[in-house]
Formats: sequence, structure tokens, C-alpha cells
Amino acid sequence: MALLRGLKDEDWQKPTLARAWRVRDVAAHLLETQLRRLSGHRDGQRLTPDRPLIDFINHLNATWIAVAQRFSPRVIVDLLDVTGHTFAAFIATLPLRERAYIPVSWAGENESENWMDIGREYTEWWHHQMQIRDAVGAPLLLETKWLEPLLKISVRAIRTSVPTLLVIDDYRFTFGDGTPAVTIRTDADTAWRMLFNALSREEIAARVMIEGDVAAAEAVVGARSVMV
Repeated sequence: MALLRGLKDEDWQKPTLARAWRVRDVAAHLLETQLRRLSGHRDGQRLTPDRPLIDFINHLNATWIAVAQRFSPRVIVDLLDVTGHTFAAFIATLPLRERAYIPVSWAGENESENWMDIGREYTEWWHHQMQIRDAVGAPLLLETKWLEPLLKISVRAIRTSVPTLLVIDDYRFTFGDGTPAVTIRTDADTAWRMLFNALSREEIAARVMIEGDVAAAEAVVGARSVMV
């Protein structure tokens, strides 16, 4: 909220890593996801997909962004100040080990527990805030207290049977059993951009070091912690 309230008028129109979305569109998207979740999960106002899931989600996002053009940045921020507190309070009531409202499909789960779904929400808020910060030149959320939970949840998108070691600055994640057949090294700024679909394959290749089985590394460099 401090970041958004401190933006200048021209900042709201700046392009972001979310392709066609400007800063104002990313903020409006966060507002809609909170409203949709409160309506569906807390209040039982569920939507029935009328098309394949990815297309359905993209349709919901696009139609909301179109409607949100009617709102000023101040209105968007004021509404986020209400929905953010309300949503966080609701999330805090969920028993962590009970079945989640929706599964975290990008992690390969057909059924999730609440702790994982809450973690997914954290990654959603985190990476969209990073898109805004990147666009306006604000400091990135790469401190340990913000980054560590982000990485621990996000790497669950990586699924491989090949023993693999992923090194992100001082963080090490192992996949599979036995001596790693491939080691992948990168920095935190590259890792989040890669996991959240903000780098091209060429940019990933230039910013990631692969030692060992290059083909097996695709399970890591091709993983995405979002629905794409």
C-alpha cells in the first residue's frame, strides 16, 4: 500500500513485465483476484468455467481489466486497502492442513491443503508487486524474509525424476534421489523472473549456468509457478 500510494501519476501508465498490462492494470488485477476469492471462497459465489480453464481465467482477467479502465488509480488503491485487510483476515481463519478451496495446479496437485493454497496466494501478490516495482524502479523484494517463502513455494512447480540441484544465490534445492545429474545455478532476480514467465528462453540461457545433463535441466528452466 505504501508503494502504491507513493506512485506518481505517470507511474500508473508505465508498462510492466505482464506484457500488455500497465502498472494500473496489475494493481486492478490484484483487486479483482481478492474480490473474486472472497466472493467464491468465503461467500459461496462460485463461477462455473464455460471454456478450458486457462482460457476461462484469461477471459476473467481481460474483462475485469477492461472494466477497471473506468476507475482512477486512487479508487483502485482505496479499494485494495479494504480488500487486502479483509482477505488477509479471512485467510488467517483457514485450518492449514484441511483441504484447500482450489488445488494448486501449477504444482501438479489435484488436491491441495490450505497451507499450500495460502502460499500460492503469497506468490501471486509477491510477483505482481514485483512487476510494479520493476516498472517504476522501486527496490525489489529480494530480502530473505520476502524471498525465502517465495522460493520454497515456487520451486514446487519443478517436477523431475532426474537428480537435480538448483542453486539460487545461497539457496539450494534438490530434486530426485542420488548424485545430481545436473546442477543449475542462477541469482534470485533471474529465478523469480524465470519462474513467473518474465524472461524469454534466450534471456534464460544467458542468465542461467547449467552443469551436466542439459536436456534434464529443461524441467527446471521450463517450470512456471503460474498458470500459463
